[in-house]
Amino acid sequence: EYGAEAMKEKSFEIIKQAENKLTKQFERVAHIAFVNQEKVLKAFQEVKIGEEHFYSVSGYGHDDLGREAIDNIFAKVFHAEKAIVRNHFVSGTHTLACVLFGNLRYGEELVSIAGAPYDTMEEVIGKRGNIRASLIGHGVKYKEIPLKNGMDVDLDAIEDYITKDSKVALIQRSRGYSLRKPLTVEMIAEIVKRVKAKNPDCICFVDNCYGEFVEELEPTDVGADILAGSLIKNPGGGIVETGGYIAGKEEFVDMAAMRLTAPGIGSKGGAMLNQSRLILQGIFMAPAIVAEAVKGALLAAEVLEMIGFKTSPLVEEKRTDIIQTIEFGSPEPLMEFCKTLQSYSPVDSYLTPIPDEVPGYDDKLIMAGGSFIEGSTIELSADGPLRAPYVAYMQGGLNYSHVKLAIGGFLDSYLK
Repeated sequence: EYGAEAMKEKSFEIIKQAENKLTKQFERVAHIAFVNQEKVLKAFQEVKIGEEHFYSVSGYGHDDLGREAIDNIFAKVFHAEKAIVRNHFVSGTHTLACVLFGNLRYGEELVSIAGAPYDTMEEVIGKRGNIRASLIGHGVKYKEIPLKNGMDVDLDAIEDYITKDSKVALIQRSRGYSLRKPLTVEMIAEIVKRVKAKNPDCICFVDNCYGEFVEELEPTDVGADILAGSLIKNPGGGIVETGGYIAGKEEFVDMAAMRLTAPGIGSKGGAMLNQSRLILQGIFMAPAIVAEAVKGALLAAEVLEMIGFKTSPLVEEKRTDIIQTIEFGSPEPLMEFCKTLQSYSPVDSYLTPIPDEVPGYDDKLIMAGGSFIEGSTIELSADGPLRAPYVAYMQGGLNYSHVKLAIGGFLDSYLK
């Protein structure tokens, strides 16, 4: 089945109407992809990537040319002094934990700028879980700035919360499992400005997950000291099998690297296990792949608004990450949406997602998306906690047509 025959006629017409409204937004996405592709290509040229960088070493990983080249590529792309990019990071949360444990000591203070952080960070900080293993268990002080109306960062409160004892300001770019607005690079610049005005020595650390290449600039372009993210999200281009990255000022990256490995080793060890070519190819592909995911998110926003659901961001709002939220109000349509998306996945399409407990989360989650790489959220997926207001967090899509087919499938089911 092709074209209009791939979905019911009414669904096809709704999607066609949505696409006609999205012409200007799609042009903007293409421009951003072009700017970011130029940036990445320039980095490859400056580092002089050659076939020798695809080879791997074993054991301690000494003198790994590919590993050093990858670090240099990421440093240049993010306009940072240094980067560490490793398949040894098991998740985005792991990269964040390495930055925080590497740069915080007993008696120093961590301030979360945008309210409560992502669920998996609660155990890292010590808000729940094994407290002894957490930052709080290591004597780190913690506080967070409440959101205004549950939606916006309270910029005026930064002056009150940041003190001379504040060592790290955690700035989470994406919304996590909340309905607060994601932080644009422009907003991050304003946050950094206000934090530094109160305490110039406070490290501004951005959780950059889901945000890479969605805008023309990155947080390190506007004053952030250090940022981190996952390679099975945006910068892995949909092909990197595992890993994460940290980029920023050399002293802070070095401290994080010694948390990943050990003092004296830092970023100088760790065999890449034949992953260098994939990581290099992934970052090269990333701007185009991210653009496809953003186009898919725009389509979902327009279509689902047309049939009566509340979505965020709205089509006309500036985007800074690949996540699209759809508020269903009750568990049944949330589960139906995830069930449909699962059925349109290239992998495990025959399975039915059901809510279950997931390590690092307090609520049961429903997760949909048969991906080539387990947990890859640059591939089309949707998930959400089983708690009011029952929101699906849709993200990813290696190509726009796949997202279009999945949204059409949900329309077929919903409108029948």
